Amino acid sequence: MAGLFSKILSIGSDKELREYNSIAAKVSSLGDTFAKMDDEELAGQTVRFRERHANGESLDDLLPEAFACAREASDRVLGMRHFDVQVVGGIALHRGTIAEMKTGEGKTLVSTLAGYLNGIAGDGVHIVTVNDYLARRDSEWMGKLYNFLGLEVGLLQNGMPLADKRPAYAADITYGTNSEFGFDYLRDNMVMRADMRVQRGHKFAIVDEVDSILIDEARTPLIISGAGTKSADTYKEFARAVRGLERGEEPERDPLGGPVPEPDGDYIMDEAKHTIAATERGLRKIEQRLGVEIYSDLSGQLANHLQQALKAQYMFHRDKDYVVIDGEVKIVDEFTGRIMEGRRWSEGLHQAVEAKEGVLVREENQTLATITLQNYFRLYDKLSGMTGTAMTEDAEFREIYKLPVTEIPPNKPVVRVDHDDRIYRTIEYKFNAVADDVERRHAKGQPVLVGTVSIESSEKLSKMLTTRGIKHEVLNAKFHEREAQIVAQAGREGAVTIATNMAGRGTDILLGGNPDELADEMLAEAGTPADIATPEQLAEARKKAREICSAERERVLAVGGLAVIGTERHESRRIDNQLRGRAGRQGDPGETQFYLSLEDDLMRLFGADRMDRIGALMAKYDMPPDMPLKAKMVSKAIEGAQRKVEEINYAMRKSVLDYDDVMNQQRQVIYEERNKILDGKDLIEHISEVTSATVEREVREYCPEGTASEDWDLDGLRSWLNELAGVDDLPEFSKEADTADVVSAVDAYVSDLYAKRTEDLGEDITHRLATQVMLRVIDTRWMAYLQEMDYLKTGIGLRGFGQRDPLVEYKQEAYAAFGQLVDTMYEDFLRTMLHIRRNTAPVAAATPAPSALDGANYSGPAEVDGAEGTRGSVFSRARANARPAQGAHAERREANAPSPKASEAKPHTYRKADDPDPYVGVGRNDPCPCGSGKKFKNCHGRNR
Repeated sequence: MAGLFSKILSIGSDKELREYNSIAAKVSSLGDTFAKMDDEELAGQTVRFRERHANGESLDDLLPEAFACAREASDRVLGMRHFDVQVVGGIALHRGTIAEMKTGEGKTLVSTLAGYLNGIAGDGVHIVTVNDYLARRDSEWMGKLYNFLGLEVGLLQNGMPLADKRPAYAADITYGTNSEFGFDYLRDNMVMRADMRVQRGHKFAIVDEVDSILIDEARTPLIISGAGTKSADTYKEFARAVRGLERGEEPERDPLGGPVPEPDGDYIMDEAKHTIAATERGLRKIEQRLGVEIYSDLSGQLANHLQQALKAQYMFHRDKDYVVIDGEVKIVDEFTGRIMEGRRWSEGLHQAVEAKEGVLVREENQTLATITLQNYFRLYDKLSGMTGTAMTEDAEFREIYKLPVTEIPPNKPVVRVDHDDRIYRTIEYKFNAVADDVERRHAKGQPVLVGTVSIESSEKLSKMLTTRGIKHEVLNAKFHEREAQIVAQAGREGAVTIATNMAGRGTDILLGGNPDELADEMLAEAGTPADIATPEQLAEARKKAREICSAERERVLAVGGLAVIGTERHESRRIDNQLRGRAGRQGDPGETQFYLSLEDDLMRLFGADRMDRIGALMAKYDMPPDMPLKAKMVSKAIEGAQRKVEEINYAMRKSVLDYDDVMNQQRQVIYEERNKILDGKDLIEHISEVTSATVEREVREYCPEGTASEDWDLDGLRSWLNELAGVDDLPEFSKEADTADVVSAVDAYVSDLYAKRTEDLGEDITHRLATQVMLRVIDTRWMAYLQEMDYLKTGIGLRGFGQRDPLVEYKQEAYAAFGQLVDTMYEDFLRTMLHIRRNTAPVAAATPAPSALDGANYSGPAEVDGAEGTRGSVFSRARANARPAQGAHAERREANAPSPKASEAKPHTYRKADDPDPYVGVGRNDPCPCGSGKKFKNCHGRNR
């Protein structure tokens, strides 16, 4: 069905391909014109193209000549001339589509055509790769071509200083990883000065391995975090409490609708849906070990700790989902097999895994800024991508990113032989068959690449081959440093390489080996590494390496080319296709063979019913356990299981996006306001609006329209004015005044106070202070809001039990919360500005350079940012019978408490926080202690 849907969606793509071929023919016809130019004239074409573009010619008008120019320059500088199909791929990229090109078709070179053409406009082209190594390699390799043509090339790397990032983004072409681009966008919207921003817009992006970045990694949003306040002891206690539990089975429901019996065991787990829960028996056992009732904590923190501890103990496995290196838990990407440096699981899961493994438990962080990859890449005016496997996800690319997929034909026909799968009863027999196959192929000199799904499987097979005396290389997340060298030489005669999915991308496997890599190895063995060898030594080594690789290539071709062996089907068909695609590049011969067992995770979790029938069939006909089965029934079962997983994963990505879409509009409003302020928006003119809106909202709360003046809460209004501006009395207004008159009087009164404050400080200082205060207020409120939304999202799913759509509920609550955020944000700003006092202390002789805040001392959100919070275990609060309803909110208020009072020797601003607070411990729904008769949350608790 999905295949039919993809075909329907791709109707018309042949017409596009014919158009692209027609344009490619024009590019080819211009070849002689550019071939006749000398280097200087050829390089000078960029200036001419830019002049023509500035004079009104579109990039589409310039395309044939620009492509022909880049093609000729590539031939001269890199020794590689674009094939016609690569020109077609470049046109597809420029048009904002995904170019699906088979492995080995030279996608890296294809990107230079669209990159050069769009670089002419000078708005910046971002080329996005899957890791830092490929970003660096491609920027250095393809950078020679861009530099020859007069374009600047920038490179982003993880951990790069800010000073180096700005020129990288200012370049015409910028290489970097998806996470680096995304995090820089978030960081740009957290800076306090305009000159600290590094990005300059989102005009055009080319995403390499687009399916990996926009599909596989899109389940995890990008999050910038700050230090939190939760104790490591809590995670350790839960890790101990959930050890040694017995797994139970979900009871079958009564078809007649009778009561569902209690499940046995201590916990039940659905590995396919990735869910786990304690049973009543298990919960009693855990609570007894902890000495606390978990669900008595109404904040839900203890329940969340329990959930994460169970996941860490029973669902996340070492050397599969993560590795432990130097006492640190590092996540392994399930799709690529690479370590995800710097990434941590959220919601306390990473800390739970650290506690399980007995390593240092690092603080759970608070979200400071977040965005999904989907919404980040939708910022670009034009987006394109390239990969070898995109058609299976064509519908998702169109729906989420409005990106159609264009299938580019290969330069040479694929002659690779894909053998039928071999299925065994058990994993042991499967791995024995794999080892036998590898031994047979190795003996005749055929290079073999063995793909495994997990680190554990790669190490298991490695031990088996070592026992048989077969020399081999292992490539997984534990040995990722030598990835490029290992993969580059995987095509040498008799080479055996065991690799997780990380070998599926980025580096071509050349039959006979890579002569450049071999030359470097030869020089190193001779004691003269390539970086210190003389030009003569380097040339001699490369000549010998080319001869060796050429001879080996002929022998490898004679035995059938590279053999790719898969030891298990991946959850995604694309990953399997990528592994197959390592063999048979550019018309070379090759073979692929997958070995499976009925005990493989994919079969066990998603095709259990069919697998049981197949197992019974094998037993019925008394098939030997070491005899493989080949049957269409099995192939259909495997494909059905993969489709089921793909549907689950798509639903997860869609859910992440649906919730982030709610936040996305709000995020854009906040970031747009921040950028206006950074770019010099005059806040002074905006003050009157802020003042009027804040005053009207509060006055109407205390003096409602349509009620008698004697029923107004003037004491509450007076108290609010005291908190806002530090004044103890109300402005004058007559007894006959209505609500509008009171609004007008209070508005004029507060505006007059602000004018006096401006006069006292001076307009220049007031303007600079207003900018800094507004930015800090926005950031403080936005961070608190993100945390509120995290808590809301965590529990919103439970509303489904009440027959309410959780997403609709989330949208409604987020909308209301954002309105309150904007209101309180402006009120915080006004309160802070009205509390600022000129610092009259004498200035020391040696003073630092003046800043925007010199000459004034103020209180408010800017001063409390980063204040130390109360640490300590959730248990200590629960056991001390603290108010359970406050929960996480109480802890967050502690973390945002005002800074300690300055010493008496220094002038400081008076704060109400300096006096005993009569409202400490008051519940949000309790009557307000001021006597207004209102709930605390609608009175003095509004802004707490």
